[in-house]
Amino acid sequence: MSRDLKGKRVILTGATGGMGQATARALAKAGSRIVLAARSVEVLQALESELRSAGADVFAVPTDVTVAADRERLIHETLEHLGGLDVLLNLSGIGSHGHFSTSTPEINRQVMETNFFAPVELMRLAIPHLTNGNQPAILNVSSMTGRRGVPAWPEYSASKWALVGISESLRGELCRFGIDVLQVMPGLTNSGFDKKLIRKDGRMVIRFDKGMTPEYVGQSIVRALEKNKRETVLGREAKMLLLFNKFFPRLTSALMCRAVKKQYAKPDPNA
Repeated sequence: MSRDLKGKRVILTGATGGMGQATARALAKAGSRIVLAARSVEVLQALESELRSAGADVFAVPTDVTVAADRERLIHETLEHLGGLDVLLNLSGIGSHGHFSTSTPEINRQVMETNFFAPVELMRLAIPHLTNGNQPAILNVSSMTGRRGVPAWPEYSASKWALVGISESLRGELCRFGIDVLQVMPGLTNSGFDKKLIRKDGRMVIRFDKGMTPEYVGQSIVRALEKNKRETVLGREAKMLLLFNKFFPRLTSALMCRAVKKQYAKPDPNA
């Protein structure tokens, strides 16, 4: 099945990040009617103004997805403005780059709250309305770490694994309502994500500037919706890692272990 996004009523969370803005522009180009949700009010309103000037049907709802009242207001205002819902696109997320032994329970809960519990509860609120939607779908943006945990990203990996797990479970549950559940797993992206990490003391040097452009990721997310592709892995290093791990999981673990030992054999660059 292919999905024509023209006129589709879409909620997009995380709309003010680099990847979110690129996805919003790609949805607008496809003719979708979009509700933009994010915490950064000024950036959100600027994006709304930009897309409206280009002729798109967009509506901004300042939202902290970790707050239950905000999630409920987001759904309510979407229904009021668009008259229904066809697509929920969960893109909000935060990360923490550092080793588990020096992390905290608070960081773990913050990452899980944003990356897992928030999209899960938003899905719970959206499902009754998606059942009445036109070619309804939920698309969750996970990560390559949702299929293979990576050192120095323990909380992030756990949250994305959890999102992948519930997406696969709900795919089986929601098919009886005609709701498709899709997931996109990007690899390294030069989207500004590294500027917003809640922790940045991991020893591994990660060249985010060498990652995919947010425009490429945003267009790929929209293509996944249009093609109704259940799982999409983006980025060469993500595809290589997951393919290698599929056939050589023990070797993958050994290579990761060697890389970590090598990093800890050097002086701490963050000291």
